[in-house]
Amino acid sequence: MPKIVKSWDEWSPLKRVIVGRPEGTNVPAPEPAWWYDLPEGGFPLGQWGPFPEEMVAAANEQMDYFVGQIEKRGAIVDRIDIQPFMLNKPLPSPLGWVQQNAHGVNNVRDVTIIHGNYILDCTTVRRSRVFERFNLRPIFNDYTKKDPEAIHFSAPFPMLTDESYVRNYYYDFEHTWSDEEKLEKLHKGEFQLTDVEPLFDAADAMRFGKDVFHQVSCVSTPRGFDWLKRMFAALGIRYHAMYFDSPPSSSGKPDNFHPWHIDVNFVPLRPGLCMYNPDWKPTDQRVFELFKLNDWELIEAARPTRVHKNKVYLTGLYEGKSWISMNTFSQDEKTVYVEAGETAYAEQLDKLGFDVVPIPYEKVIPFGGALHCTTLDVYRESECVDYFPKQIPGF
Repeated sequence: MPKIVKSWDEWSPLKRVIVGRPEGTNVPAPEPAWWYDLPEGGFPLGQWGPFPEEMVAAANEQMDYFVGQIEKRGAIVDRIDIQPFMLNKPLPSPLGWVQQNAHGVNNVRDVTIIHGNYILDCTTVRRSRVFERFNLRPIFNDYTKKDPEAIHFSAPFPMLTDESYVRNYYYDFEHTWSDEEKLEKLHKGEFQLTDVEPLFDAADAMRFGKDVFHQVSCVSTPRGFDWLKRMFAALGIRYHAMYFDSPPSSSGKPDNFHPWHIDVNFVPLRPGLCMYNPDWKPTDQRVFELFKLNDWELIEAARPTRVHKNKVYLTGLYEGKSWISMNTFSQDEKTVYVEAGETAYAEQLDKLGFDVVPIPYEKVIPFGGALHCTTLDVYRESECVDYFPKQIPGF
């Protein structure tokens, strides 16, 4: 029987990948974990609904080109199918809450961790995304039927009751807390989520063979990280908690207190080389010590160049530049897909010896993410290599 599921890192030769779809993406209705206020796009706070059809068509054209580039280099691409419950319908929970619509299926990276032959359904932290995993279930059922070594399991299905969220968080964030208090909360990993249950997004994980670096963020709680660390320790995998500082504004003061996913902050590209965001720097200096101890280079990424301007969007900084520029995807340890407008980053990677493949993706990014976000690498020609044999106790 064929081997289908095996992916231990972010850079080994790619043989199979799942790619999301922009169809069915909605501006989500407000919920305790997040809300959108997009009046210029026709979705002021309290309004929600499907993305405009012309945006979907433009995103599909760019995603189809990206899929073609992956297939041209010899990998199989599976496309996710959209289940009917995703199409802007209310999502009731048996626990008493009702979310008025779902997020979408564009960002397959966010809801599943594949590590080795393990497929892990992640909790997610938003009511608009908690059922998103079921869009991938038919694909995973097929994988486990055909691959006798593939193991599919789930983290504790989250309750996401009101107790899972900090009451009045956004009001206090806007009207009560000082920048110093916000920065203190960021350093402690305290955001809009409480720590009453394990919660985490898959896109906060970066895989390095035997080691995984997982960001504690506004979508991954300390208790969520602890669950991951315990679970994967039983499988012989080491989990490391990552915290990142807030980038300074033009005034020199911090201006962003909500770290989202690690794949815009900390991105390995080949054995011995990892790029990091010079604005969102790791706060724990043991990261730099660990990498130096094991002969890895940590290099500051070039600053973003593309200017994003969108009236309807789910992620990123718009009307400006965004560190979504670091959200790349590797075909192998030499070939890297980079958003076509991020010319400075492409030039930097070229000088580092990579074959850079520019992918126009600015029409996809408003749907929730870039090249790494919209892909889930299922099979890479990789093994569980120990790239960090020299460990730092306690980290």
